[in-house]
Amino acid sequence: MQPAGHAESSGHAPTASYHESGTMEAWNERYATRGMVWGSDPNRFLAEYATGLTPRRILDLGCGQGRNAVWLATQGHRVIGVDVSPVAIEQARKLAADRTVEVSFEVANVVEDWTPPAGAFDLVVLSYLQLPPHDRRVAHARAADAVAPGGTVWLIAHHSDNITDGVGGPQYPEVLFDESALAADFGDLEILRNEKVYRDVEGEDGLVRVAHDILLLATKPLEPAG
Repeated sequence: MQPAGHAESSGHAPTASYHESGTMEAWNERYATRGMVWGSDPNRFLAEYATGLTPRRILDLGCGQGRNAVWLATQGHRVIGVDVSPVAIEQARKLAADRTVEVSFEVANVVEDWTPPAGAFDLVVLSYLQLPPHDRRVAHARAADAVAPGGTVWLIAHHSDNITDGVGGPQYPEVLFDESALAADFGDLEILRNEKVYRDVEGEDGLVRVAHDILLLATKPLEPAG
């Protein structure tokens, strides 16, 4: 995952600040000691969206241990996954090998030292890439630039109100966002969905609580005919 914190459910271990939680060292330790932190199956919202899509070029930014990237490859897509954690990338490569699919995985920080090729992808996936405002805007701008005309950005993240009304996820308001932030970040795209969605999360006590997420689907306009 990328700096400052990624967590889909209650798997996020609190630290003093998002600065500590989001370091490469913190993610390496988390992945090295906790197995497949969010499991090996794809995010359910992504699976609902991508099942049945015709094969396309996909970039998974902040791919973590590769569960989404590998699943997309099993669906016939050409996938590149990028993450700041070398430990996560090695685990992602193993998952791809276990599932007998090819995915190109790369260790890089999408905010500081890596820029995707412009217009090279039909779909860019951002799954719980929770970043503070400046870094978030950089990552989202690069995601939008990476999409080819007619292509799509698909994003799922923890909603800002998840801290007070939901369960799990980062406990730092700085790395959460809402509909207005995404509308501003992806204002040059045609936004098809930008709304709150909900997940049931079963806790260690057996009780089911509801996590508050935000889902964005946006397309890049086709270039006008010359």
